[in-house]
Amino acid sequence: MSDPNIIRVQGTDRIFHRMKILAVLLLPLSMSLMALSAVNVALPTIEIGLEATPGDVQWILSGYALAFGVSLIPAGRAGDVLGRGTWFIAGLVLFLLGSLACGLAPDPLFLNAARIVQGLGAGIFSPQVTGMIQQYFTGQGRAKAFAMFGLVISASVAVGPVLTGAIIQALGTENGWRWAFFIYIPIGVLAVLLALAWFPFETERLRKLGASGSTGEKLDLDPMGSIILTLAILCLMYPFMAHAAWAWWLLPVAPLLAWAWVRWERWYAGRGGAPMVDMSLFGYRSFRNGMLVSGTMFLGVASTFAVVAIFLQTGLHVAAVAVGLMGLPNALLSAFASMWSVKYVLSHGRRLIVLMLLLMALGTLLSVGVALLTPLGAPWWLLAATLGLNGFGMGAIGSANQTLSMQDVPAEHGGTAGGIKQTVERIGAALGNAMVVGALFALVSQGWTVAFAGAYLVIVLCLLAAAFLAVLDERQHRVPVA
Repeated sequence: MSDPNIIRVQGTDRIFHRMKILAVLLLPLSMSLMALSAVNVALPTIEIGLEATPGDVQWILSGYALAFGVSLIPAGRAGDVLGRGTWFIAGLVLFLLGSLACGLAPDPLFLNAARIVQGLGAGIFSPQVTGMIQQYFTGQGRAKAFAMFGLVISASVAVGPVLTGAIIQALGTENGWRWAFFIYIPIGVLAVLLALAWFPFETERLRKLGASGSTGEKLDLDPMGSIILTLAILCLMYPFMAHAAWAWWLLPVAPLLAWAWVRWERWYAGRGGAPMVDMSLFGYRSFRNGMLVSGTMFLGVASTFAVVAIFLQTGLHVAAVAVGLMGLPNALLSAFASMWSVKYVLSHGRRLIVLMLLLMALGTLLSVGVALLTPLGAPWWLLAATLGLNGFGMGAIGSANQTLSMQDVPAEHGGTAGGIKQTVERIGAALGNAMVVGALFALVSQGWTVAFAGAYLVIVLCLLAAAFLAVLDERQHRVPVA
């Protein structure tokens, strides 16, 4: 009986192990998420060490997120056409060079430029992760792989800030933040070496070659489509990250560019070209609905802990270390739920997503109750318990929705589809941060508890909207297609 985890390459005696491939994929994924979240802990020491202005500090966060967001879809397409393993390594090397430059930065401008490079690298290798899982795993094996995907996300969110804080504590405020960037280098170098040893690059080459040795797929990256879409995403995300008055004029340009991109893709396909995104992807109901659910959910949940941190530190004067530790139950329950959901995802996945979204809405409402009771003496740390419900729901949804969204997508479009889904989530997070944090500060004149409650009620509305979309998805799935 053959081992289901073994990949055999036709025409060669080479064999590859799926779980080894998955291990290599998930290692850089964890670093990309830590680079996004853990830097928050280092910001105060960076501000002092480099004499950075508030605007400089803002771009340490925004530059990475923006570069990450605009590169996902073009990189996913490039991996689908040119080989995912190759682009995975290329993106990882770029990420490592950016990390090295961040650690060596002599001034804020250099650091922000390095963070953009780091974000581009992460944006290049991230869609290859979903693409290669789609390519090399099927059925329950794919569900388990995406569960591990969710587990790594949860663990990275939990470990990243704690690890960065420990490094700064051990090495001092002057240089500790630099080593928080350097730590990625040995891990990344190991991932590159393992990728070179364990990735089945032969299958990528054979996939591109026909039996006669001629190219089986036209080499066409649709550069104009890439440029138009990148500009559209940039115009949509930049105003919410730059917070500059002039940048808001870019928002009306974004839908015009998006319209132009769709028209271009259809025209390009009609004249025989290979468009950047095959529009038939949006015809897969599971992919389209899963993307809408996760994008709507991210409108709210992306701001959950940003609001908590501001409320506790500024409103209640809780120490930053305590605030960071408060998120551990959320992350641990999220990691557990990622693996727990595997047994139910293929049989009850859509109903599971609805239930978990409602659980997250309940956890958010209970958090509002805790905040409103703090003036009466209720302990603030009860938020760790209420937000633990959010963590469980998020972990289960993360792996289940990823599996269901990608289940009908052809393997040859896996990287592009993964890039599209992540981009929608990044856009949702950017818009949601502006909306939810904006609500917080708009109400702060009425007291911090009222402001917290108002911001979290916005999150509840986003979660309920996502649940409504998930219900529609579940009902559509039950209706036979004629």
